[in-house]
Amino acid sequence: AVKQLWGDGDHMAEIDDMMSEQKAIRGEKAKSICDLLRDRAVRWQLITLFLVVSCMQLIGANVVYSYAYSIFTKAGIPPAQTNYVSLGVGITEILSTVLCVSGFSDEFWRRTLLWKNYTVMALALGLLTITLSLQDSFFWVPYCSVALVFIFIMSFGIGPAGVLCPLLTEIFIQSYRPAAYVFNGVTNWIQLFVLGLLFPFIV
Repeated sequence: AVKQLWGDGDHMAEIDDMMSEQKAIRGEKAKSICDLLRDRAVRWQLITLFLVVSCMQLIGANVVYSYAYSIFTKAGIPPAQTNYVSLGVGITEILSTVLCVSGFSDEFWRRTLLWKNYTVMALALGLLTITLSLQDSFFWVPYCSVALVFIFIMSFGIGPAGVLCPLLTEIFIQSYRPAAYVFNGVTNWIQLFVLGLLFPFIV
């Protein structure tokens, strides 16, 4: 099964990890959310997960999604076609997230990929700020804004968006993983809800 998933090669280290984890949790049932919140043994893992989820809300992806429609409209894309371009942005994120999964097998490569994409995202947001302020200066500037939106979303999918799923399986043992996924989902949606309420007032 491991060879079918990862291809040919020596995967004994990974198999040994799986076997040792299986022995460690033998007979132990899945933990609840309350167990996850009370257990001091997983406190740092929980804090790490909370910080990663919180940063995902604050790196600008939701803002780019909020303004993508108006950016595309100002670029001269007909309103009837704008929905398809917005759909293209979503598909770009999904494809880039799927493609990046193979890069996350090696810890060094994963860290490099993550920080490089944070850098690209920061540059894209900086340039997007400039192009939006110069929107009416040259006819080609709105098209640069559209390209920067796609570059930002692609970098987001390859970097931060792709790191969250493997992170849960790496920092929690099997008995805590279901509760950790629930905690991740609830925290993510609560923060998204709060951000959605506050962002119009901030604007």
